Amino acid sequence: MRFEKEVEKNYAPMLESLRGCLRIPSVYEDSDVYPYGENVNACLEYTLKEAEKLGFKTVNLDNQVGWAEYGDGEEMIAVLGHLDVVPADGEWHFDPYGAEIADGKLYGRGTMDDKGPIYAGLFGLKAVVDSGAKLDRRVRIIFGTNEETGSADMKYYKAHGGEIPVMGFTPDGGYPLINGEKGLITEMYRKSISQKGALKVTEMWGGTASNIVPDKAYAVIECSEKLADEISALKGEKIKAEKTGKGVKISAEGVNAHGSHPDHGENAIGRLLVFMKQLPLEGDLKDAVYFVADHIGMEPYGQSLGIDLYDDVSGHLVNNMGVMRGGEDFFEVKLNYRYPVTFSFEDCGPKVKAQFEAAGFERTEASHKERLYVPEDAELCQKLLRVYADCTGLPAVPECIGGGTYAKSIPNVLAFGPCFPDDEVREHKPDEFCTLDWLKKNMNILAEAIYELAVK
Repeated sequence: MRFEKEVEKNYAPMLESLRGCLRIPSVYEDSDVYPYGENVNACLEYTLKEAEKLGFKTVNLDNQVGWAEYGDGEEMIAVLGHLDVVPADGEWHFDPYGAEIADGKLYGRGTMDDKGPIYAGLFGLKAVVDSGAKLDRRVRIIFGTNEETGSADMKYYKAHGGEIPVMGFTPDGGYPLINGEKGLITEMYRKSISQKGALKVTEMWGGTASNIVPDKAYAVIECSEKLADEISALKGEKIKAEKTGKGVKISAEGVNAHGSHPDHGENAIGRLLVFMKQLPLEGDLKDAVYFVADHIGMEPYGQSLGIDLYDDVSGHLVNNMGVMRGGEDFFEVKLNYRYPVTFSFEDCGPKVKAQFEAAGFERTEASHKERLYVPEDAELCQKLLRVYADCTGLPAVPECIGGGTYAKSIPNVLAFGPCFPDDEVREHKPDEFCTLDWLKKNMNILAEAIYELAVK
């Protein structure tokens, strides 16, 4: 590695600076003064002061986003990271904001996601500068403050004249390189219903989040004792029907999975609705239940909606029905579907909306994150893959994913690091930590990547 000596020199100062950052609980909070809360703002100000100590020019753009910059080339390359963190929920054995070191590990919220990596990038740039290497492009280390709760910081950056890099990376994903991220659509569809007939559904419930395959769902039904006996006698896989004082409660079990891989789980909502087709439903309720059961059910790829798209680089479109709610006069479901990187919203979104509307549903919520894809033979991919291979001696094959990273926030940026293929997932969990060796390894790789992108 070209900068190993300079990385070694800057490693201890990096660790000390990072520990100071980790001690700031930069979790989003409502504030009348700061965009994302006092602590998030304090973390940004601290980081910019640390960057100034290293000799870099810094900018704070309205407390939304800041950056440290080196060089004077006309073109700019960027390293994008974020200083905000998720809450320190769960049972911790170390102070989540104590930045404690034990057994070669640095503990604290943000050590992996994303304070540790972006500080490795900042001090990696310092290592490159200390080496005397000549750079053709300016280098901008961008410190975001709202990645965990919507990335409004990057929207502000772009809307207020923030320069777009010619190339860049975010150490907020994984190695060897993430060169594609599926497009992500989240929608809620609602239908008003009036019930009639031999039974009345008073409550329907399933799932807690659109991006999680639900493992539980149920329907509470009022009906005669005779009908309750008949329903409770019906059989279904992982279905339980229990008589209540007023009728019957039908419960379905599934298997949790992330919404990017619904094929790894079993959707309890779909299982429940398919089972309910055996009941003597009538009118609006029957139409709603039958439509969702027949067009989605437990299918993970959107087959019956006619949106089962596929490409060789990112695989299937995946569809997760993550939430269902219902009562005496309404029924609604929330979908989270992700389309392959060589397709677009127009290949699936309008088709889903049209079918739900034809069935009497109204779309009440909608969001869309465009897909991201840079072909493997592009200059940005080739440079980063070469850096990974040279630094690790491991195969460097890029990956397309169903999840999303901070790379979607700024054009010409891909997720590169910090996690290695065999790393345990520790971000967002109690006792989040990174090893000291892991930090140094990332610092070396990011320094090399900065140099490769900054020279023509």
